[in-house]
Order: sequence, then structure tokens, then C-alpha cells
Amino acid sequence: MGLIRREWPLITVLGLVLVGLIVVVDGHFRRGCIVIAFALFLALFLRILLPATGAGLLAVRSKRVDIAVLTVLATATTVLSLWVPPPNN
Repeated sequence: MGLIRREWPLITVLGLVLVGLIVVVDGHFRRGCIVIAFALFLALFLRILLPATGAGLLAVRSKRVDIAVLTVLATATTVLSLWVPPPNN
């Protein structure tokens, strides 16, 4: 139980990524990618708000580097998921 309390930010983010992947597998690529982008933005905000001891494994490098990397990943995922044209059915 201590591990779950200590790593709740990472478990929450990974849970949302898993939900996004399930949505993608279900055939909704854009929606699933938006859920994954939301998970990355959540990781970004958790890394900004929580101290290094409270962020758990979200705190991999220095806070500045983590924030920069998560900002680029979350923004790129959002832009690319909205850029991909919907399928022609």
C-alpha cells in the first residue's frame, strides 16, 4: 500500500494512458490520442505542482527539464492528434 501512496501521480497518468490506448484500439484514434495528450498534460501539471518527493517517479530529471520535456510531448501529441485527418468511411 505504501508504493501506491508514494507513486499515485505516475499510476494516475499511466491509467489514463491505458484508457487512451483502449479507446484507440476500439477504433477511435483521435479521441484516444486526445486522452493520451490529456494524461501528458496532467503529468505536466502534477510535476509543476508537486514537490520532488511527492511527484514520485514523475520526477526523473531536474524540475525544469521534466517540465520542458512534458510540455513538448503533451503539445506535440495534441497537435498531431488533431492534425491527422479523420478516416474516410
